[in-house]
Amino acid sequence: MKLLILFLFCHVASTVKHSLNLFITATSGVPNFPEFVASGMVDEVLTGYYDSNIKTLVPKQDWARKLAMAEPLQPEWFLLECFSQHQYLRANLDSLKQRLNQTGDVHILQRMIGCEWDDETGEVVGFSQYGYDGEDFLVLDLQTLTWTAPNQQAFITKLRWDNDKANLEYVKHFYTHICLDMLKKYLYYRRSFLRTERPSVSLLQKTPSSPVSCHATGFYPDRAMMFWRKDGEEIHEDVDLGEILPNHDGSFQMSVELNLSSVTPEDWRRYDCVFHLSGVVDDIVTRLDKAVIRTNWVPPAWFPAGPVIGVVVGLLLLLLAVCIAGLFIWRRNNNGEEQRCFYSSDELK
Repeated sequence: MKLLILFLFCHVASTVKHSLNLFITATSGVPNFPEFVASGMVDEVLTGYYDSNIKTLVPKQDWARKLAMAEPLQPEWFLLECFSQHQYLRANLDSLKQRLNQTGDVHILQRMIGCEWDDETGEVVGFSQYGYDGEDFLVLDLQTLTWTAPNQQAFITKLRWDNDKANLEYVKHFYTHICLDMLKKYLYYRRSFLRTERPSVSLLQKTPSSPVSCHATGFYPDRAMMFWRKDGEEIHEDVDLGEILPNHDGSFQMSVELNLSSVTPEDWRRYDCVFHLSGVVDDIVTRLDKAVIRTNWVPPAWFPAGPVIGVVVGLLLLLLAVCIAGLFIWRRNNNGEEQRCFYSSDELK
């Protein structure tokens, strides 16, 4: 059985485990959807994509683009393999429809393959399974080198594939050696790319009364420490350490909050945040400073500033006009002249 492996997909499962995952889908009768789609994930984030409509590889991460440029034969091989797998799954989909007496309806055949590697223990686990119309169809057990048929309709295929011992031995070799070598190559490219980027550390605050969060993002690997210090000593009181979370590009982010409700403004200068990345000598130290805190908080506005200013200016101008008119009338009266303004009784006759 020919196996399709995308050249750029790896998945960080934990701090010590990595996996190479590939998802393939062949469809029949699905409107506005390609007949064939291949995609891979890194830490549940899309890393690369191909379908039968665009007929080209679309890397979704910068490190994958770097790999494609460094080894141009990889994307060429990938495109040929996608074409082959398209034909293979399409033929199997048509065969299933005929065997199950299904015609004219929407049908979907899916395949998931890959391997998981523990870089501390060296343990490698491979997996391969098929799904048909949203249900599990066939699952490979590498320990016993047999196929399991969760769906009774797949039992005939299970018996035939179980008897193909030569192919099963090749499959075992593939998942424990070839897949592992590919995974290590992809991890190398991802590490080399991400480690050249310096993490970004910022101070964030929702409102003036909220805790101040020291937030680091863009670091790799996910072996990092972050803490608050007071007068150069690490503190734990009024501190809330968050989890390390994955970013869309394979890097990571984390935060640690400091509650300042009992800290006077004069004592802020005594605090700083320290970010330490495993394998890096220099820590990133960020001093607590109100001037560098980033926030989206906006003071509440009870009245629109523009209209209020306009009304005030208008009233002042009106008052000025009245004062000028009064001064003019007062000067005429003091000169013994007849009063001829709109306040005189003559205007009311």
